[in-house]
Amino acid sequence: MALGIRRLLAVSLVGGVFLMGNIMLLAHWFDSIGAVDFANAVREQFLTGTAITIIVALLILLVHPGAESDRILRQCPVCNHRLFCRGSFCSECGSKW
Repeated sequence: MALGIRRLLAVSLVGGVFLMGNIMLLAHWFDSIGAVDFANAVREQFLTGTAITIIVALLILLVHPGAESDRILRQCPVCNHRLFCRGSFCSECGSKW
C-alpha cells in the first residue's frame, strides 16, 4: 500500500471518529440552519415511489466506460471467435490487438 493511500486512510479514519463523536452536534446544526425541513419538503414533493424506482433502475443500468473491455468472455475483433481469457491474443486466427 502506498504511503499516500495510508495517509488518506488515517486522516479519513480520524475524521470519521471525530464526526461520530459529534453526531448530535452536527444534527442540531443541520436542524438550526433549516436543512432538515428543506429535505423533508423535497422528499414529500419530488421523491415519489415512481421517481425512486426510476432512479434505482438507472443506477443499476449505469455502466462505467471500460466495462466492455473488462469482460472475461469476449470476442476477437478480427474473426469473432469467443475468447475466454483477458489476453490480447486470439488462438483461432492468431491476431493480436
